[in-house]
This record gives sequence, C-alpha cells and structure tokens, in this order.
Amino acid sequence: MERINQIVSDIKNGNIKPIYFLMGEESYYIDKISDYIERKVLTEEEKGFNQMVLYGRDVSIDDIVSNAKRYPMMAERQVVIVKEAQDLSRTIENLVSYVENPQPSTVLVICYKYKTLDKRKKLSKIIGKNGLLFESKKLYENQVGDWIRRVLAGKGYQIEPKAALMLVEFLGTDLSKIANELEKLMVVLPKESLIRPIHIEENIGISKDFNNFELRKAVGERELVKANQIINYFAENPKSNPLVVTISLLNSFFTQLLIYHGLSDKSKGNVARALRVNPYFVGDYVNAARNYPMRKVSQVVAYLREADLKSKGVGAQNMPNGDILKELLFKVMH
Repeated sequence: MERINQIVSDIKNGNIKPIYFLMGEESYYIDKISDYIERKVLTEEEKGFNQMVLYGRDVSIDDIVSNAKRYPMMAERQVVIVKEAQDLSRTIENLVSYVENPQPSTVLVICYKYKTLDKRKKLSKIIGKNGLLFESKKLYENQVGDWIRRVLAGKGYQIEPKAALMLVEFLGTDLSKIANELEKLMVVLPKESLIRPIHIEENIGISKDFNNFELRKAVGERELVKANQIINYFAENPKSNPLVVTISLLNSFFTQLLIYHGLSDKSKGNVARALRVNPYFVGDYVNAARNYPMRKVSQVVAYLREADLKSKGVGAQNMPNGDILKELLFKVMH
C-alpha cells in the first residue's frame, strides 16, 4: 500500500516516469495504477489526441514502440497504455531498445498481469533505471483481513473481524472482487459505519449463521447440533459452499491447532503471531485445544485428507459431497 501511495503521490506532484511496467499475480494494484494514470495525467481536452489504449492480443512490440515514439499534439506529453500485455510474453524482451532510450514526452504503461519479467534479463534491469518496475504480489489469506480494514479505514469505515473473515472465506484473496463488494457496502452504509456480519448477509448474500467460519467455530467447540445444521445448509446450497473450500479451511484450522499445542508461550499476542491470525480469534483456538488434544488433532488432519480424496472421487465414487461432509463431521466430533 505504501508503494502504491508513493507512486500516486509522485504522479500527482508531476514526477512522472516515461515507462511504468506493472507486473505480477495480483491484478488489483496493476489496474489501480493504470487507471489513475489514464484518468489523471492528461486533461480531458488533451486525451482525444494524446491518449491511446492498446491490447496485447491485438498489437506487436513494434506497434507499441511506433505509438510510443509519436510526439504529442498540443500537449506536454502523450499516454500509451498497453493492457493485457502478458499476451506478448514471448516477445516482451524486444522492448529493450525502446526502454534504453524512451521518448521523454511519452508515458508508456505496460500492464503485464499474472506474470513477471525474468529479472536476469536485460529488460527488467533497464526499466529499473529508466522507468518504474512494479511487481504486484498476491496477498496471503491471513493478510487480506488487514487489507480490508485499511481500505475501509481510508474511506471512513470500520469492520468487525468476523465480517472481514466472512468476506475472505467467501471471496478468497481476489482483491478486485473484494473491492467491488466493499464498494457495494459503502454505497448503502453511511460513513463512519461499523460493518457487521448482518451487513455482509443483507448486502452481499453471505449467510452470517451458515458459513465456514461458523462451522469451524462449532466444530472447535464441539457443538454437534449447530455443526449439523450448517453442513445440512451446505448440502442444500453446494454452489455457494464448495466442499473443497470447506475441507481446506478446516484443514488450515486444525493445522494451526497443532502449532498451538506445540507452543510453549500461549499468551494471546504470541499465539496470534505464531498462527498468523487476528488476536480477536485466539479464543477459538484456546477453546478448541481443550476439546481436541494433540493426538486427536493429528487424527482429524488424517480424516480431512481422506475426505479431500473422496471429494475427488478416490475411494468414494458417486458419493454426494453432503454425505462426505457428514461422514467427516461424525469422525471429527466423536
């Protein structure tokens, strides 16, 4: 976030690079920087003759260079944006000659999503000297909740930890999807609002009572009735609650529980750091550890692996996912 803010601040202050090569697994920040340049570098009057958007699948490196070498018309600079430039990955090194001597009056933006340049090759080294090379890395799942809080705080909102976790469990680590859902929430909720699970349920369609977070908690507390209610709901709504996601999240929980059992320092802060969780959720692990000794946790991890194989058709041909989950729950909680 700091790097993004610095890039935006530099552009705002007129410190504009001739080349922005935006690459990496996380497309959200690539789009953010590219969109900001597209909106802000030129005035509306200048854009007609001096701003061009190209697509990697439709152009060659020679086409890009030819457009970049043009002179602006009645403006200080021109902007050339190449979207989906990863489609040019086989020939991207051919940009070297242009990058060595870029046109000073052109801002060339290359959006190279889901890939990165080979840093051993010449292109990445020269871009680092003559322009800006930015790598947008995918966030780990345990980092996304903090990202949600920072984004909302910047817009004047707060969010409860459980509500943030619901978003991560439902949407994964795709920041673009999460940002879209946050925009929906900010449209319907006034500034300074505290976003709660009920807001997620009402506006995004994620059940606040029947989700993987609540299942994990019910299993951890050995609340058999509640856990059964949740998995029955999952069985009735399989598209919204894929078995592979449920197994993965339960596996992460019990793997973290193994780590918890091995900690000598079980203070709240140390547990949060060791498990990479928000301190708000440490109590869930404390309670689960009482209900599941280390030996039982090891068994549960084995049951989860077995269920994962069955979900892929190994040893359980044509077994409905709901039945696999019910069988898993029986083994885990007995």
